[in-house]
Amino acid sequence: MQPDTNKELNLLLPTDLSAEVERLKEEVIGERERNLRTLADFKNFRTRIERDGNKIVEESKRGMFFALLEIADDLQSAINFAHEAKLPVEEGLLNIIAKFHSILAKYGVVTFECIGLPFNHDLHEAIAMATHEGSEPREVVDELRKGYLFNNQLLRPAQVRVSG
Repeated sequence: MQPDTNKELNLLLPTDLSAEVERLKEEVIGERERNLRTLADFKNFRTRIERDGNKIVEESKRGMFFALLEIADDLQSAINFAHEAKLPVEEGLLNIIAKFHSILAKYGVVTFECIGLPFNHDLHEAIAMATHEGSEPREVVDELRKGYLFNNQLLRPAQVRVSG
């Protein structure tokens, strides 16, 4: 007996086949959505890692620059001493500190002006009060140690004397 070819091909009913096709379509759509969510999660993860890495690099730079500022303070003290003593080394020291500030500026570290401006507790550290003719109360009259910004954020406040 020869098997009936039409009967063998028709093992699944057409309704069962269409239901299976629909189930597989839904499964493929679900898998695609899960893949898209996974891809989005990965992109967010990568962005967060880059941001955190940049933050670590910036904090490392801040620490290095903060340590270098002590050298700038020492150079400024030497300049002040040389100026008062009328020593010829003053010009050389001024050149060194100008070069030093130029290098710092390339990396976003800059000083800011204080003298003659109102005291700002976000930028200044008041070390002393002073009477100064022609100054408004709470005006910075003297800068004892320069303040610095790193990428427009305070790195170190300026130590100042304020009129009373």
